[in-house]
Amino acid sequence: MQKISKRIARGFRSVPWVAGFSTVAGWVVVCVTFVSHLLGGEEPITLKGHTAGVTSVAFNPDGKRLASASGDQTVKVWDATNGQETLTLKGHTNQVRHVAFSPDGKRLASASYDWMVKVWDTTSGQETLTLRGHTAGVATVAFSADGKRLATASDDWMAKVWDATSGQETLNLKGHTNLVTSMAFSPDGKRMASSSIDQTVKLWDAASGQETLVLKGHHGVVWSVSFSPDGKRLATASEDQTVKLWDSMSGRETHTLKGHTREVTSIVFSADGKRLASASGDWKDATKPGEVRVWDATTSQELLTLKGHTGAIFGVAFSPDSNRLASASADQTVKVWDVTPRP
Repeated sequence: MQKISKRIARGFRSVPWVAGFSTVAGWVVVCVTFVSHLLGGEEPITLKGHTAGVTSVAFNPDGKRLASASGDQTVKVWDATNGQETLTLKGHTNQVRHVAFSPDGKRLASASYDWMVKVWDTTSGQETLTLRGHTAGVATVAFSADGKRLATASDDWMAKVWDATSGQETLNLKGHTNLVTSMAFSPDGKRMASSSIDQTVKLWDAASGQETLVLKGHHGVVWSVSFSPDGKRLATASEDQTVKLWDSMSGRETHTLKGHTREVTSIVFSADGKRLASASGDWKDATKPGEVRVWDATTSQELLTLKGHTGAIFGVAFSPDSNRLASASADQTVKVWDVTPRP
């Protein structure tokens, strides 16, 4: 466990810029533009300001702002249309692993290696709540659809559920046999899914905390989970370089998406449920460029490959209108891509 934790931590550290990078970057942008013409993506807006690898990114509910988490111990909030930094949130004392907006956009939660989750006011940037209870780094935080609960996943092998107003712990989910890497609520708030280094995905009753299903099929760490907007499907991303789709009620595996040549670190459905985006990179060497792939969520056909980051990609998020995609990278940047479907 300690060896894997150190491996993850290395990926979040600062990745230095290489002399002469601008020349290389210019060539990459030309390639991306060419691919975009064929497949429908467009040259991205690049957000710069973090001083270490960016680990997570999230759009707010109206799509006008973005939040990013970083190994530099900060959370930043950006204008999603022009890339301007609007807030820097300081308070964590270790790498920030993940961020999530509340459904009403008024709060932002951040999970950190300092064992804590913090909740912030998105207008003022003021810290309003600190959740303490995990005994190791916190990998993920997720709001329920009604905004009343928070779910967290931790390196202490536990997942927890909290009252999002009081900060009181309401459920402690035990069952994984290694670090818990990701956590998600179903859209109706009745179920939760968690992924782990133990290579499994578990589904839980969100009211009782009872384990209801165990999904097995990946041959490596499962880094990320995502429910479809209708809650009927679950997508999982793994170290084994695949994305899998599952029937979330029966636990039956329905599709395996292949194409990545490195670990798949993050997975997300578009808000309309028609597409999936997956990010990849190397935890052992975060300086190797990652990529984002966009897939048809029904046919599993690959629609788009987005290249341009110069380091591993740790997080990916669709905008609420499904037309933009944000990616967070070890190269210290966030990119916002136009992925509006073309006729």
